[in-house]
Amino acid sequence: MSGLVRLRELFQKNWRYVSIAVFLTAVLIGLSLPIQAQRLFVATPAIEDAAPASSAPVHAPAPSTIVIGFMGGMVKRNEPNRSEVQLAARLREQYPNAAYIDTYKNADWKDARDKILKLLDSDKDGKLSTEEKRLARIVIFGHSWGASATVTLARDLNALGIPVLLTVQVDSVQKMGQKDDAIPANVAEAINFYQPDGFLHGRKLIHAEDPTKTKILGNQEFSYKHTSLSCKGYPWQQRLFAKEHMYIECDPEVWNQIESLIRSKLPQPQVQTPMQIKAN
Repeated sequence: MSGLVRLRELFQKNWRYVSIAVFLTAVLIGLSLPIQAQRLFVATPAIEDAAPASSAPVHAPAPSTIVIGFMGGMVKRNEPNRSEVQLAARLREQYPNAAYIDTYKNADWKDARDKILKLLDSDKDGKLSTEEKRLARIVIFGHSWGASATVTLARDLNALGIPVLLTVQVDSVQKMGQKDDAIPANVAEAINFYQPDGFLHGRKLIHAEDPTKTKILGNQEFSYKHTSLSCKGYPWQQRLFAKEHMYIECDPEVWNQIESLIRSKLPQPQVQTPMQIKAN
């Protein structure tokens, strides 16, 4: 008991010093915790702030095939009654992701060229490499002045070293300053549909500037002397002064052939699974 009494007397005499020591110990422990926590966060960054494995930009691939159609005369690029626009719409529906397909006014062929260059520039560096040009898959078609623009665009791409898979001319009428009868060497295949009658009719023959590089699939003649087609939505002036020229533009027999040729250059459409169809 004497020992316990002695210990209590010592604590009572020195309690101030013991309290100070406990207080200082607690303060030191409290200060050390934030420091350790800061070290922990610095040493182990959050997952969402971590740097990506590669900083190289990711670019979407260029469309597998580019299809450009040119309208004749002064026709708008989106005139719904015209075969060119209707064909482009059908192809876009079946190939929504695999290809770029659109129509242009024949006067806007340079806009179509600029669009092609932009699409081919897969790395988006503002210029086309040899590989980007080599991978180009381009189809161009058009009616009347649009057929003339078709060859003009192909020739311009030839100067840039860009290949063209196919050109299609429908009753081609050469526009001033252009040359629609000679197909440049960058075109792999070309075909010409024409009709010889009426006040306005197309070129009968096209030829390859280099037959070793370009295959002329044909110069196919269609006659409408004894034929009448409805050509719904076409203006009365065309019906009166260029009936045959109008007929070949709305003739389903002609455009079915053109559609088959263009489809042969497009990738096989992807077949949707039952689950994808249900989701749509």
